[in-house]
Amino acid sequence: MTPTRPRDLFGVALVTAVVVAILVRLSYGSLPPIPLLAGATLGVLGIAEAIGGNMLRARIRRRPGTEPVQPLVAARAVLLAKASALAGAIMTGVWGGLLVHVLPLAGEVTAAGSDSLAGAVGLVCALGLVGGALWLEHCCRTPDDPGDEQNGHAPGADRP
Repeated sequence: MTPTRPRDLFGVALVTAVVVAILVRLSYGSLPPIPLLAGATLGVLGIAEAIGGNMLRARIRRRPGTEPVQPLVAARAVLLAKASALAGAIMTGVWGGLLVHVLPLAGEVTAAGSDSLAGAVGLVCALGLVGGALWLEHCCRTPDDPGDEQNGHAPGADRP
């Protein structure tokens, strides 16, 4: 399994932002007001994944006082991280697409001003989810075998 590449997530976010910006432009007048903390859940999930990543990292590296991680637990954590990174990228695009439309209108339309704040909170929290997911995925990597360097191999060179 290959690590998630940030450029792939950026591409997903960009395409989503373009589509959402078009949809919001066409239907902004009929949308209900967006609550200020509508995207805050994403930030909470990002923080939880970052904390979980730190805990898993300690267990994978077999630090004193920790139990070893079962392979299935690590595989599930990587699956969660990959799914969360993609979901965070999509939601980053959603909030970004909303902001592209409402920021220019924020000074003239009262609803656009409050939606701009909600969009900014959502964008920051979605980026937090992407960051937490990428950190969790990074923490699930196994430590390099020190014997590889002594044999003239680069760490991880023989791994797919």
